[in-house]
Amino acid sequence: MKQRLALLGSTGSIGCQTLDIVRRRPEEFEVTTLTAGSRWEALVAQAREFQPDSVVIADERYYERVREALASEPIKVYAGSEALSQVVTGGEVDTVVNALVGYAGMLPSLSAVKASKRLALANKESLVVAGEHIMREAAERNVPILPIDSEHSAIFQCLAGEVSAPRRVIVTASGGPFLRTPAEELKNVTVEQALAHPNWSMGAKITIDSSTLVNKGFEVIEAKWLFGLKPEQIDVLVHPQSIIHSMVEFEDGAIKAQLGTPDMHLPIQYALRFPERGELGEERLDFSKCANLTFEAPDLVRFPLLQTAYDCLRKGGNSCCVMNGSNEVAVAAFLRGEIKYIDIQSVIMGTLEKAQFVANPTIDDYAASNEESRRIAREIAQRLRK
Repeated sequence: MKQRLALLGSTGSIGCQTLDIVRRRPEEFEVTTLTAGSRWEALVAQAREFQPDSVVIADERYYERVREALASEPIKVYAGSEALSQVVTGGEVDTVVNALVGYAGMLPSLSAVKASKRLALANKESLVVAGEHIMREAAERNVPILPIDSEHSAIFQCLAGEVSAPRRVIVTASGGPFLRTPAEELKNVTVEQALAHPNWSMGAKITIDSSTLVNKGFEVIEAKWLFGLKPEQIDVLVHPQSIIHSMVEFEDGAIKAQLGTPDMHLPIQYALRFPERGELGEERLDFSKCANLTFEAPDLVRFPLLQTAYDCLRKGGNSCCVMNGSNEVAVAAFLRGEIKYIDIQSVIMGTLEKAQFVANPTIDDYAASNEESRRIAREIAQRLRK
């Protein structure tokens, strides 16, 4: 029987690579739902190819265009953010692949878990914002959450079959394009330079997050919730070659690592087919071509937002939600050329200082914190405009 997938964020990098796997294994997978933010033409093309039961275009401005383009197809068309959370709960869905970017992915993840759907998770913000709520719901319903992020997939693979808890996990980071850039030169970074990641091909927002190490900070927060760890059990190690995707250390001193080429097809397929593996057809790791694997501690002077993520995780409450909301606003402003690269951290730090702290937030509190943090971040960015 085929595994039926609801793919959220189907036109992005992870979404497109997920569809690559569906193409290669049509006997195993079928797509029941496809969703996109605003890339309606790409969504229509995917819908015509995969013939899902339904599609969702989150940006309601494009609803009519999608509906008209698919009028001759037996495909239901929906629009709006609420529809994203509704389509994952249907009885025709076995697994929800959440490849959305940002806060927009949180409620669909929560809805999927509450509907007892297997969740293949690439949207790290789901757990950054509401990790405690989502993991509690998953535990109560015995719903598996399978990580797609390469770092968390690596940890997951290292823990498979182990009965002993890890002593610590080591999340690796490439260091991004500015690993060797002097801190005083970061004020001159252009958008094009920040988008030039040395190893990975990703969307613009995630690429900028990788360059500031915000992405790595969010991965630390996500690892805490996925694997039930304390902040002090999660280390970050810069590994410029991106061959070792993460490591796990056990009490006896043994360290397990997962290695591979910097390609997301492997962690996506592992999440979809777990606990089985299978032929992937991608480039394989050739050790003769990667003789030098190097490691170093992250420079928290150049990348202070990594420490900020740890601070938010330790403080708890709505702090991580505030950091996420302000980061989304700051990155968008930088990509539009409105603020400088180094202003990203100023926007985030300033928002964390001004936003109301909620010690025990509900889902409604997260929504309010998200709105407040974005408002404050926009005000700060406006004052910082070049």
